[in-house]
Amino acid sequence: MSYPPPRDPVRPGQLSVWDFPRPPAAEQWHERVVLRLGGQVIAETTEAWVVLETSHPPTYYLPPTAFADGALRPARGSSYCEWKGQATYLDLVGGDVVAERAAWTYPDPTPAFRMLLDHVSLYPAALDSVTVDDVEVDPQPGGFYGGWITPRVAGPFKGSPGTLGW
Repeated sequence: MSYPPPRDPVRPGQLSVWDFPRPPAAEQWHERVVLRLGGQVIAETTEAWVVLETSHPPTYYLPPTAFADGALRPARGSSYCEWKGQATYLDLVGGDVVAERAAWTYPDPTPAFRMLLDHVSLYPAALDSVTVDDVEVDPQPGGFYGGWITPRVAGPFKGSPGTLGW
């Protein structure tokens, strides 16, 4: 696939991920985000931050207060983001279901992303349901990235085969 790829058509009310900045930026869109796992609502908020980066669907970060008691527990491992800093992983728990290492947080983010302090993002594919304004989220392709695809954004999106060099 060539870079930059041909853009998908942008419908009224949509944003193209190709207009998102690099380095990334964070905004609040105040959409209603609901996470379900194990038949339970494990988080709900209208105060999520979205990280916007060229070629990626938005990645949502929920405040820790959005999560039900016991829905988050520390997990092994960490990773590093050149923009946000060192991330630590979390398991998500809903009822008897555990989504291992399905979420991450930045306990000491870089100055540009201080607003994400202790906020939690996650892989939508690991949950029973992730909705934004009552619309089901599609996970970013490829399994590595944590973007959330909604009707609000147009691609194409990094993560599909052939997009590694984007």
